[in-house]
Amino acid sequence: MVEMEAGASFSRVMLKISGEALMGDQGFGLHPPTVERIAREVQSVHDMGVEICMVIGGGNIFRGLQGSAQGMERTTADYMGMLATVMNALAMQSALEGLNIHTRVISAITMNEVAEPYIRRRAVRHLQKKRVCIFAAGTGNPYFTTDTAATLRANEMSCEAIFKGTKVDGVYDKDPAKHADAVRYDTVSYDDVLQKRLGVMDASAIALARDNNLPIIVFSLDEPGGFRGILAGKGTYTRVQG
Repeated sequence: MVEMEAGASFSRVMLKISGEALMGDQGFGLHPPTVERIAREVQSVHDMGVEICMVIGGGNIFRGLQGSAQGMERTTADYMGMLATVMNALAMQSALEGLNIHTRVISAITMNEVAEPYIRRRAVRHLQKKRVCIFAAGTGNPYFTTDTAATLRANEMSCEAIFKGTKVDGVYDKDPAKHADAVRYDTVSYDDVLQKRLGVMDASAIALARDNNLPIIVFSLDEPGGFRGILAGKGTYTRVQG
């Protein structure tokens, strides 16, 4: 059994990344070298003895809201988006298992040939055995985002924090890509995120995290070693808390 490395600030965490994070510079789909790079970031934290849950969005393949905006029936579009998350989860599982990390894809939509059904106690047991659990297909319900799914599963799995990997190193008062004077928060409250519409996660996810006092760590997924560094007490990030 892997012992948790001294200095790791959390023993079980949820890593939430967007589907777009897997497409590299392609603009669409999966970029295998990018998937492998992210898998190595996960490996570095797994090697610390930290138990890892993951939720990956599906926006690199299909986004339900965009399908709905183009005239597709919303429920159907959302289910298509859920299936996209399963494809991303399988790609990440393949990359992690290529690094000899035991991984389970757990789907909220039953598809026994490619993924386990979601059974909370079984998923907890996987984590206790130091397997990475990738939760796919959102909550299994339309009208809920993968942000909300990540927060729901993080609470069900008793995770100590959600790590939200983005393209920037935290939460800013305005878009740093468009405004040179954007200011990064070191910490920000759940209520400020909602009131100022800071765009960390959707409102349902933030409210669920707030109601269960689950901190959200926003960091740059493009920073090599950033995920491990934060767990070791270093790095640049924003902490969303009460």
